[in-house]
Amino acid sequence: MARQIENSLDRFVPGQAGSAMPLIAAVVGVLLFAALVVSLAAGLFALAGIIVASLAGLGGFVYVAFREQRRLLGRKAAGWIDWEPVLPEVQRENLRIAVAELSRILKPEANSASDLQTAFIVAEDLAFRQIQQDESVPVMRHVTAAGVAFDAVFAKGDTLVCCEAAFLVASELRQDRVVAMMKKIAAVKRSVDTMNIGMKVRLMPILITQMPTGEVDKLRDSLSTARFSSTSTDIDIRLFDFGELQRTFISE
Repeated sequence: MARQIENSLDRFVPGQAGSAMPLIAAVVGVLLFAALVVSLAAGLFALAGIIVASLAGLGGFVYVAFREQRRLLGRKAAGWIDWEPVLPEVQRENLRIAVAELSRILKPEANSASDLQTAFIVAEDLAFRQIQQDESVPVMRHVTAAGVAFDAVFAKGDTLVCCEAAFLVASELRQDRVVAMMKKIAAVKRSVDTMNIGMKVRLMPILITQMPTGEVDKLRDSLSTARFSSTSTDIDIRLFDFGELQRTFISE
């Protein structure tokens, strides 16, 4: 019988061993405090000063160790978020919507639907390859995270990154598309916050452009944080030139 594939991000997150450092630090802290009391009672003030400095250093160590433990918890927590592949019919509908938007701008007589479909699929694929190279992590494509469908999802450290790709041929990212992204990432954040697993959530809009440099500059200027202010989630916008992606991964 074939083994069922485990639907968990844990397979894509490097494992980390538990740490006993905070417990050891607590024991050392108690011993240092006891030594401080004894030294003060004995009038050994120079020794007491050294112990106070040691306690201060230990306090700094405990703070750093606590933050590291939280980070490692977040890395492990990625494995507690279930994912499922996005259904083929949903992927087809998303592709149809994207191609319809391209057709609206480019006009039907200039590009056939099949050509636009091919261009979009290739552009998205190359952009996700570039993300894998930039982030040095495996990227899962067309999956749901916490029940919400995204073009791609990956975990890095204690952060769950949800990606939405758009192929743009004009310096316009429609606000309704931005609002849709915000609603999706807000739903994931609510779900993850409810789990209380120390996991951060980030939205990564991936914009693949095929337009003159001047139009790209206009697009970049229009991507103010105010357009993405409807959620407190971190936003990391990536812009890629379609031609440059092709030169990197297809032809030199």
